Order: sequence, then C-alpha cells, then structure tokens
Amino acid sequence: MTTIISIILCVTSLVFLPQLLNIFGCTDVLKDYALEYGYVIAIGFPFVMIATALSSIIRADGNPRYSMISMVTGAVLNIILDPIFIFVFKMGISGAAWATVISQLATFILNIAYMKRFKTIKLTKEDFKLKFSIIRRITMLGISSLISLASAVVVMSIQNNLLAKYGENSRFGAEIPITVLGIVMKITQILNSIILGVATGAQPIMGYNYGAEKYDRVKSTLKLVLKVNFVIATIAFILFQTIPEQLISIFGKGDELYTEFACIAFRIYLLLYILSTVQLAAGIFFQSIGKSIKSAWISLSRQIIILIPAMFILGKFFGVEGILYSGPVGDGVAFLLSAILIVIDLKKLGKEKYQSSSLIDDTSTNNKLSKHLVITIAREYGSGGRYIGRLIADKLGIKFYDKDFIKKIAEKTGLTEEYVEKNEQSKNTLSALNSTGLTNQDELFINESREIEELANKESCVIIGRCADFVLKDRNDVIKIFVYSNIKDKINRATKFYGIDKEKAEKEIKNVDKSRAKHYKYYTEREWKDYSNYDICINSDLLGVEKVADLICEMIKQKEAILKT
Repeated sequence: MTTIISIILCVTSLVFLPQLLNIFGCTDVLKDYALEYGYVIAIGFPFVMIATALSSIIRADGNPRYSMISMVTGAVLNIILDPIFIFVFKMGISGAAWATVISQLATFILNIAYMKRFKTIKLTKEDFKLKFSIIRRITMLGISSLISLASAVVVMSIQNNLLAKYGENSRFGAEIPITVLGIVMKITQILNSIILGVATGAQPIMGYNYGAEKYDRVKSTLKLVLKVNFVIATIAFILFQTIPEQLISIFGKGDELYTEFACIAFRIYLLLYILSTVQLAAGIFFQSIGKSIKSAWISLSRQIIILIPAMFILGKFFGVEGILYSGPVGDGVAFLLSAILIVIDLKKLGKEKYQSSSLIDDTSTNNKLSKHLVITIAREYGSGGRYIGRLIADKLGIKFYDKDFIKKIAEKTGLTEEYVEKNEQSKNTLSALNSTGLTNQDELFINESREIEELANKESCVIIGRCADFVLKDRNDVIKIFVYSNIKDKINRATKFYGIDKEKAEKEIKNVDKSRAKHYKYYTEREWKDYSNYDICINSDLLGVEKVADLICEMIKQKEAILKT
C-alpha cells in the first residue's frame, strides 16, 4: 500500500507541481525556489514513506531501539549534508532538497535491511498480495493521523492564500507574511508535539484508572498533565513575547520589514497559546475514557471549525493582521469549548449507573457429554439467546460463561465488572478517528480472546457472545449458534426481563444490535448476521426458548455422535 501510494504521490507531484503550488498559495516570487526544491524532494517520497511505515512495524516487532537509530541516523545525516551541499557545493536550495532525499534514503536502507531480522513474523510473497479487508482495517486505524495532517495542510493552504491576498496590499508584501507565519507554525508544531507527548503518555493511566473506577487518580493525572503543559506553554509564551526577533533569526535573517512582521506575528498569533494546552489535553482525556465523539469534536474544533472561518472574517475586516488575530481567536474559543466539556464530565465522573443484564453462572456441572465440546452463542438483543444458552448448559451439565466471564476479565485487568460489561462488546466508529494506540476496548478484546481460548482448552462449556465463534473458528469441537427473533417478541422480552420502557424498547434494541454488529465487524472483519459464520441459526419464536434449547441439545448430541466416529 505504502509503495503504491508513495509512487502515485511522487508522479503526481512531479507532473502537477506548479498547479499544486498555486493551490498552496505560493507567490510568483517564491515559485522558482519552490519548484527547484519541490522537484527534488518529490523523488524522495517513496523512500520516506516506506521508511516511516517500516519504522512503525519495527517498533511493533519489539525493537524500538533500531527504529530510533534508523530515524536519528537520517536526521543527523541531513544536518551534516545541508551546509555541505548548500555552501560547499554551492547547490543552493536544491542542495537542501538533495541532502534531505539522501538522508531519507539512508533511513530507508536501514529499515529495509531489518526485514530479514523480524522476530515475530516471517514474510512470504503471499503476504504482499493486496486484500481489501486488510486495506480497510489499516485505513480505519490510520485515518486519525490522516485527518490531523490533512486538516493542517488545508489550514496552511487557506492561510497562505489569504496572506498573499491581503499581504500584497500591505507594506509587508505577500512573501514576508507567508514566510514568517510558516516559521511560526513550525515552532508551534514542535511545542505541540511536546505537549501532546505528555498528554499521550498519560492516556493509558487515565484510561486504566477510569475503567477501574479509581476516579481520583483520573482527576489527579489530568491535573498533572495540565500543570506540566501549562508550565511548558508559559515558558514558550514568555519567549514569544519578549525575544521574537532572536527566535526568527534562528531560521535566517531578513530586512527590517521581515523582522518587524516576525515580532508582530509571534506576539499576536501566539497571544493565547497557553490556552491551547487545555484543548490538546482535553482531546486525549476524552479519548482515554472512551468519549470518542467529544474527543473528535475537540480535536477538529480549532483547526477546521474555528480557525478557518476566523481567518476569512478577520482578514476581510483587518487585512493581513486579521489573519494573525485568528490564532488567538481559535485558541480562545477552543479553550472555552474544551474547558466546559471537561468540567461537565469531571462532575459526572463515577455517577453514571449501569444495570447488568448478564446471567449469574451458578450452573452445577455434571457433564453429560462424552466428548469435549464448546458451544458459542451470538444473539440479537431481546431474542432470549442468553437464556437459551443457560438452559443448554443446564441440560448438558456443563459450565455457562457470562457473568463469571466478566469477573475473570475484571480480575485479570484490574478493571471493574461494570466497566468490562459496558465496554466489552461495543466499538464506537469515531474511536478510530482519534486513536493513538490500543484503547481499553482493544485491550478487553485481546484479554477476552485469550480467556476464551483457555476455557475452550480446559472444559466443555457454553460461552455467550464476545466474538467467541470467531476466536474459536479453527476448532472442530465447537458448535457456533446464532439466535434471532422478530421485533415484537424482542420488545416484549426487553420490557419484561430488562425493565425497559415499552416506548423506548425498540430504539434500545436497534442501538444494542447495531453496536454489537460494529464491534463484531471491527474485530473479525466479518458480518455479525452472516449465517455462514455459524453452524445453527435459529428463530427463538419458532418454538419458544425452552423448546429451542431442547432442539439445539438434540443437534449437539448428533454432533457428538459424529465426533465419536
């Protein structure tokens, strides 16, 4: 995938570079430099993209040290080659580009060489065949970074075009504002990476303690993140306001107008930079406690929802300085939104009530099976599938796993039973949009899959839900069952056994089934209601849950007889 995409981007850039520069707001004065640099740097796209992808795979293989060495090698080589190519060989801006491409090639070679040293996998030609299901999965997991980086590109393109438009009518001209604000944004990107690093490092701590209902630890961790990032941002703010001239000089010197605009840009555009730490931390906080929708809104609020409209409006009224004022406006509004959402959620933390619908596993075991068998039951909400599973376990004298399963996972992970039950069979689509790693739901699925395999190896049993049919799909001692029902009977069961209001029952049933289908699809890449996943699909309304359980037991005995032969 990476190879194909990188070649497409390389060819596209080489063919359409002048047009792309126009889209990104490049002026006529800067265009020759941009073309000279761009044509060379585009050649390195395959090297840098493949090297970056392999760096992640190398880390996943358990060798982050090698990944770090390869990246640092390229970075250091770039620093060494830049002055040599630019000044010694007098290659100018193309020299800077070639220094970068050669450095990317070095990292690429090191990472390619590692492919023969993989510890956990062995690659074959078959592994390089493109499969749509895997492409879709990778795309979903990577879409968070895509949206984040793409939104930054969109903002910068709009910003450059507006700076060129309004800067041309100012005493600074079009080139100075574009150059200076590009540098300012680069500096803030470095700071944001530090602030995000602190918040991301705390994410698993907040997520785990939230699941373990240790809410004081969640709050204290969030407060610590905000304090540390506030100190970092305050130091940066002081530097921005007091020595902007020295900061901009690090990136090269210009005339008096260049320096003057740089000082104005640092002091205005980054006026409320301190407040942005709250927005960045809030996005990670909500992600860690499973509030994906809020996290997604916060992550996109400043860049897309606030900053772009602010640039258009303020630019129209105040010209090039209006573009600068959009920075503090974006930071200020994003801060208010983030702070309000954090305060609301912190007040509600721990007060949400969750009513368990799992059955207690008090089944007495007097195994009547002569062969080792595991029965997995997937079911629609309100279909009676859970109770059918319990009846089957009673009739066969084998263990029934539902509530006990939750207890086992809670004991192993340290999370509460309520949290495990609430999150184990749900997967929010938006969680993929801002995920930076494994979520608590991912960890639950991994732990539950291991537990299911252990139980299947140890004893004959009935396992309810939890993608058990998929986890045990390669075993021949498993009977996979799916129980469904018509909506009228499901509503009756939901109101009778779960105490749900009749008017709300249909909506609740559809929501739960939709959530289960998403969870199943995400982790198995299969459709939840696809009959080919199961050995038996049965409508519980056909005979009623008791007789359906009897019928399935008869089928199980037939399966047992087949295994004997």
